[in-house]
Amino acid sequence: MPVSRRQVLAGAAAVPLVAGALGASAARAASGGYRIGIGIADVTGPAAENGMMGYSMPQQQTAGIHQRTRARAYVIDDGTKRIAFVNADLGAIFQSVHQAVLAELAKAYGNLYTDQNVLLNATHTHAGCGGYSHYAAYNLSILGFQEQTFDAVVDGIVEAIKAAHEDLRPGTISLGRGELTDASANRSRTAFELNPAADKAFFPLSIDPAMTVLRLTQQGRDTGAICWFATHGTSMTNGNKLISGDNKGYAAYHWEHDQAGVRYLDGKPGFVASFPQTNSGDMSPNLNLKPGSGPTEDEFENTRIIGERQYRAARRAYDAGTPVSGSIDFRMSFVDMSKVDVDGRFTPDGTPRRTCTAAIGASMLAGSTEDGPGLPLPEGIRNPFIDALGGMDAPVPKELADAQAPKVVAVPFGAMKPYPWAPEVLPLQLVRIGSLYLVAGPAEFTIVAGLRLRRTVAAELGVPLENVLVQGYANAYSQYVTTPEEYDSQQYEGASTLFGRYTLPAYQQEFARLAAAMRAGKPVEPGPRPRDLTDKQLNFQPGVVFDSAPLFKAFGDVLTEAKSTYRRGEQVLVEFVTGHPKNNLRRGGTFLEVQRLVDGSWVRHADDGDWATKYRWARTVLGESKAVLTWDIPANAAPGKYRLVHHGDWKHGVTGAITPFSGTSRAFVVA
Repeated sequence: MPVSRRQVLAGAAAVPLVAGALGASAARAASGGYRIGIGIADVTGPAAENGMMGYSMPQQQTAGIHQRTRARAYVIDDGTKRIAFVNADLGAIFQSVHQAVLAELAKAYGNLYTDQNVLLNATHTHAGCGGYSHYAAYNLSILGFQEQTFDAVVDGIVEAIKAAHEDLRPGTISLGRGELTDASANRSRTAFELNPAADKAFFPLSIDPAMTVLRLTQQGRDTGAICWFATHGTSMTNGNKLISGDNKGYAAYHWEHDQAGVRYLDGKPGFVASFPQTNSGDMSPNLNLKPGSGPTEDEFENTRIIGERQYRAARRAYDAGTPVSGSIDFRMSFVDMSKVDVDGRFTPDGTPRRTCTAAIGASMLAGSTEDGPGLPLPEGIRNPFIDALGGMDAPVPKELADAQAPKVVAVPFGAMKPYPWAPEVLPLQLVRIGSLYLVAGPAEFTIVAGLRLRRTVAAELGVPLENVLVQGYANAYSQYVTTPEEYDSQQYEGASTLFGRYTLPAYQQEFARLAAAMRAGKPVEPGPRPRDLTDKQLNFQPGVVFDSAPLFKAFGDVLTEAKSTYRRGEQVLVEFVTGHPKNNLRRGGTFLEVQRLVDGSWVRHADDGDWATKYRWARTVLGESKAVLTWDIPANAAPGKYRLVHHGDWKHGVTGAITPFSGTSRAFVVA
C-alpha cells in the first residue's frame, strides 16, 4: 500500500489573535496602506491515466493537456495582520491539501501562516486531476489516492504562497462591483422555487449576477485582480480527457497572458488574475441546461466564451473600483458539522434542530443532468477500490434515515468503515480585507443558501450585505449546502447536502459566532482537530511499468510530420514517439513548444499552457505510446518560420531509470 511522503501536521500551532488597534501599524491600515505580494505556480497533475475530479466518471481519465492548471496566491499585510489567499484551478481543496500546505508553511515560516490566516479555495474545474483527497468518497472513481497528483497540488500551492510572501511591497486595494447575466443559469429551478418569495425576489433571474473585484497595486503599478462570480466549472463535459482550468481558468489566462503579457515559463509574473467562486452550487455555465450546450454546441468554445464574459465583466468592475481601507482580520474554527445543535433563531420554523451523520441521497448518484451524470460504472466492470472498502451497500440505521428525511439515503458516508468516507470536522473561516468580508465555507452553497448566510453574517457584523461574500470551496470539501426548503425537493444538490435538512442553519449559527467574535475583537475556540488519514490510503490505479519505442524508431522521432506551409486559422498537427507523462509531470515546464525563428535563433512562442495548443497522449500497443501535438494558428500570429518541439521522458523496463528526450518537427512557414 503506497504511503504519502508527507507527514501531515494536523496540530500545527495557531497564531494568537490580536484584538484592537496597534498604534502606527493600525493607523496605516485605516488610511488604506497595505503590503501586497503576488505569486503563481503550476499544480498540474499526471497528464495521462489519472482519473479526473468532478464528474465521478471512472472512464474519464486524463489523456493530455489543453491548459495547465495553476495556483494563484496573494499575501495582504496591514502592518499588524496578514492573510494568504490562494485560488487554484482544482475541482476542490480537500482537507488533505489544507493540512499538508499548512504543515509545509509551518516548516518554512513557523507561526506566520496558519489555518487562521491562510484561505485556500478552488475554481471547481471538472477537468483537473483527481485522487488527492484522503477521504474515500472523492477517490471512488479515481481508483484511490494518487500521490503524484497530491504532491503536485500541495507543492504548487506552497510555491505560489512563498512567491507572494517574497513579493510583499507597499500597495493599495480598490473594490469594484458589477453584474454578469449571460454566464450562468439555474440548473435546479424546481428546488429554487420552493424558497420564500422574499428570497426569490432577491434573484429575479434565478441566478446570482454579482461580480465583485479587488484591484491590487504595488507601488502604483497594477499587479493583481481577484474576481468573484458564481458559475460552475463545467463548460468542459465529462467526455473531455484534456486537463483544463475550464471557464475560470480561461478567464485568468486571458487577462494574464493575452492582456497583461504574462508568460508563465519566463519567471515572475507581472500580473496575477484569479476568478474564485462564491455560492455557485446551483449555477451552471451550460446556458441551455444541457452538457456542452450554450452558448454554442462546442465545449471548447463554450469554455472560452463563458471565461471571456467573466473577464469583461470583471474588467468593468476593476476599472470602476473605489479605494479600500481598514484592517485585515480573521477568525477560524473547526466544527463537527455532524452534531451541531442549532438554535431556533436560525431554523425556518423557529424550532431547535440538530444536524446528523453524513449521507448522500439516491438522486446524487445520478449526477447533475444539466452538467453531466457521474458515478455508475459501465455494466460488468468492478471498482477494486470500492471492493477493498467493503462496497457501497452499507446498512442505514433507522435513526439516520429519519434524521436525513425526506432524503432517501443511498450511502451513509459518515457511518462507513474503517473510517468515514467524507470529513465531518470542517474548517469555518471568516476573513476581513478592509471593508470586504469573506465567509469561507468548505462546500458548494446554492445562491439562496449563500444569501441567507451572507445576511446572517452581515447582520452580526453590522455591515452592508454587499460587503459580505460567500467564498465557497474553501479549505476542505463537503459537497453541497441547500436551504431546508430546497433540501425537501431532493434534487441533486439536496441529495448531496451531507448533514441533513438543517445543514445551512448550522452554518449560519456557527458563522454568526465567528462574526460576533470578530466584531468584539475576541478570539474563538479552535474546535476539534480533523483526523489525519495520511497513512490510510489505497491506490488501485496502475503505474508505469516501462516504455518502449516502435521497431526502428526512437523516443522523440516524428510519426506524422508538419506540412511545409500554413495559413493563419489552420491547425498544425505533429505526432511523436513518446513515453508516459507520469514519468515526469514537467510541472513548471511543458510537454510542447511552438518555436519561432527569430534573428537566426529558435525561441519559444507557445507551450502546453496556451489556449491555442493541445498536447494529447495515447497508448498504441503495450508500452508504446504517441504524443499528438496541435497548434491552432491564431489570427494574429506573426508570419515567419516555426516548428513544434515535444519534450518527454521514458522509463526503462529493467532498471526503471527515467530518461528525458526531445523531438522536433520540420520547420514550416506561416504565411
